[in-house]
Amino acid sequence: MNKQFLPTTQEEMHDRGWDACDIILVTGDAYVDHPSYGASLIGRVLENAGFKVGIIAQPDCARLDDFTSLGRPRLFFGVTAGNLDSMVAHYSANRVPRKTDDYSPGGKIGLRPDRATIVYTNKIRQAYKGMPVVIGGIEASLRRLAHYDYWSDTVKRSILLDAKADILVYGMGETQTIEIAQRLSRGDDIKTIDGIPGTVVIRNDAPQVKDALTIPSFEKISSEKGAFTEAFMACYGQSDPSRGKTLLQKHGERYIVHFPPARPLSPQELDRIYALPFVRAWHPSYDKAGGVPGFESVRFSVTSHRGCPGACNFCSLFFHQGRIVQSRSEGSVLHEIREIAARDYFKGTITDIGGPTANLYMAACASWKKGLACKDKNCITPAKCKSLSLRYDKTLKLWEQALKIPGVQHIFIGSGVRYDLLVEQYSDRFLKELCAQHISGYLKVAPEHSSGRVLALMNKPAIDTYERFVNRFNKANKDAGKKQFLVNYFIGSHPGSGLEEALELAQYLAKRGIRPEQIQDFLPLPMTVSACMYHTGKDPFTGKALYVARGMRERKKQRALMQYTQARSMDLVREALRDLKKPHLIGLFKTPKKK
Repeated sequence: MNKQFLPTTQEEMHDRGWDACDIILVTGDAYVDHPSYGASLIGRVLENAGFKVGIIAQPDCARLDDFTSLGRPRLFFGVTAGNLDSMVAHYSANRVPRKTDDYSPGGKIGLRPDRATIVYTNKIRQAYKGMPVVIGGIEASLRRLAHYDYWSDTVKRSILLDAKADILVYGMGETQTIEIAQRLSRGDDIKTIDGIPGTVVIRNDAPQVKDALTIPSFEKISSEKGAFTEAFMACYGQSDPSRGKTLLQKHGERYIVHFPPARPLSPQELDRIYALPFVRAWHPSYDKAGGVPGFESVRFSVTSHRGCPGACNFCSLFFHQGRIVQSRSEGSVLHEIREIAARDYFKGTITDIGGPTANLYMAACASWKKGLACKDKNCITPAKCKSLSLRYDKTLKLWEQALKIPGVQHIFIGSGVRYDLLVEQYSDRFLKELCAQHISGYLKVAPEHSSGRVLALMNKPAIDTYERFVNRFNKANKDAGKKQFLVNYFIGSHPGSGLEEALELAQYLAKRGIRPEQIQDFLPLPMTVSACMYHTGKDPFTGKALYVARGMRERKKQRALMQYTQARSMDLVREALRDLKKPHLIGLFKTPKKK
């Protein structure tokens, strides 16, 4: 099959014999035709459904011509900020501008605007009056209701209103976007399209929806933190595809209508999506810039599943991909690996087969088949639910078959594992095979902290679970005759963590000789549990008050304690120990002398 990029210019449209597109997708990312890029995936899904789809990637917002370069679409514009929230793409957790953007050609920063979804949609409105606009992607998905915005330190209204869009698609978006396109193609008015699971709309009056749940208004949650928690918990409790209710939230005189999440995709549906004719390359217009850096991390990787039942409180996956794991068939994954292996530039290594967590491929629960995730019980914490079947045998068979594909020499797991699912006897064979054949030298894990209280607030397992895993990992490597290491991820300044807790973690790291490079300063992502904690200063599940580190100086001191071996950290370490009235501990954190 001669694979083509979706059209990005009038010339490329004419090469296909098109006078106009049915749908034009505007994205804040460079155009990489690969299933890990949201606009490309949605574009291919729409194309497969029979629609003519064009792509406008990273338009210059100073030039209206960039938004009219493909003409007026027959049905609608679809807008996404890209694979990252544009504010996260531009700024660190300490609000420092980033120096590169991996989703832009040459890694160049500044090719997408701040709050890109809003800016792009308003430019489209300027260019084409009355044109339907549908917004989606992670930025829109996590801002679909009134939410706390870390960058402005305010509660903001639904992004639908600021963007002046017609419909918001949240979650992964395939089924919703197709239904919107089909309804518009039949002649439906965009203002009357209601009831699609996984969408949000604006209405002048409260619609008559059975069992709809009215949550506190934007105005109320802006001024009352108790109301903010009430609204958040209502949304959190209605996040199940089968059990969830329609939510109504008043903004001024209008209503945001939030329909329940879309149903999970079946393996057959996922297989069809990943079999679509992706070119698996960046658009050739980026060749002179050296390509798109972010593509290199996925060029030889394969997505095997979606969703994560871990429900870590700081993670956005709960509100975007959901807790229900959706896996592709073995045959589908192997077909994609064969396609990668057939490329001239393939050197023999598949860099990852995974998803949010690599060791959850084919995980199953009887409730998930009904579109249900337990409302008052976690799947993994404080321990794995007995109803959760991990089916590691399926993963082991997949690895075995993948290694038989001509040209494939190595299958490595680059996406990391959920280590608390590798501490019991049922995981013995999986861990043995993982260490013997499928680690490139380093394995990513995320203990996040050592304080039991902070870990509980994160919805992460206790640190002794991590210790058990480390012992098993070391033994498995010894038995395999390998010397391999863990890349440990830790978070500083999470709600509940003050300098005392940061010192506890620093002492834990120092005692074990761990020198973490991967420290993440806590970032309150919209619509996460931890963002609710950060904004309100309370645990939304218990109502108990929490300490929250808000000042940049303290956040830097927590990071310095955790990175105690770095020379640049020592002044802040001393300051933190003086604050704690424990200056005598400085001897534990002296920077090692260079040999």
